[in-house]
Amino acid sequence: MVLLTKKYSLETEMENVGATSILAQAEPGKEPEDRTIFEKYAQPCLAELMGSTLFVAAACLSVITNPEGAGPMGPALAHGFSLGIMVAVLGKISGGHFNPAVTLAALAAGGLSPLLLLPYWLCQLSGGMLGALLAKSMVPEAIFFNRTGGGCMVQEGCTVGMAVCAELTFSFLLLLAVLMGSLAEHSKTPLAPFCIGFALATGILVSGSISGSCLNPARAFGPALISTHWDNHWVYWIGPLTSAVLASVLYRTVLAGRSRRLFLK
Repeated sequence: MVLLTKKYSLETEMENVGATSILAQAEPGKEPEDRTIFEKYAQPCLAELMGSTLFVAAACLSVITNPEGAGPMGPALAHGFSLGIMVAVLGKISGGHFNPAVTLAALAAGGLSPLLLLPYWLCQLSGGMLGALLAKSMVPEAIFFNRTGGGCMVQEGCTVGMAVCAELTFSFLLLLAVLMGSLAEHSKTPLAPFCIGFALATGILVSGSISGSCLNPARAFGPALISTHWDNHWVYWIGPLTSAVLASVLYRTVLAGRSRRLFLK
């Protein structure tokens, strides 16, 4: 019995001008051909907005309500669980990014239409702002501002250079989990949401005492805007976005399957 396998080429994916869900690529040949404009553009953006809002709200609250001296375990678990849940339930609609760095990496890796890059970023940043506002509504205002809205900060005793290195390193870990766990045809797994959540939790446990371990420009932007605390804010953009470029280059040149790898096919 001969099994015929449909190859999913870069040309095929670029013909689809709608959202290409990273998680939905498990069976690219079964993606509906008759999707409406709403399903191609509006629905994925709404999923990114909603997911980013809920994720950032949970993330900010976990930091604000974490008792002094309690350590990073609570925030790490809250970040990891909330992100994993959002990826699991919304991933097949939008790809489950909720992070501008993930969107950039997905685009560079061939997993997203270029037409959706800016709309996704806008929805993610808006979700970050709405999430921070939601968190602000659940705690006394004085506590919210005293804890800088649950935002990320370069920790006492650490330099900006150390913070950039931490954001770059553990954003790379997160992005590697996304690309290899949910995009690469030879390694993707139904456990991808858990892997992505665990990668984020690991980054917070390991480097939270250095940079706050944001690993997500939208996660940094929302509470910074609402609490008006912008100290070293650029760290939380340059680290994750640089990692997105590095991870996607490594993926397309070395780690991807034959249909997505640019060289040595």
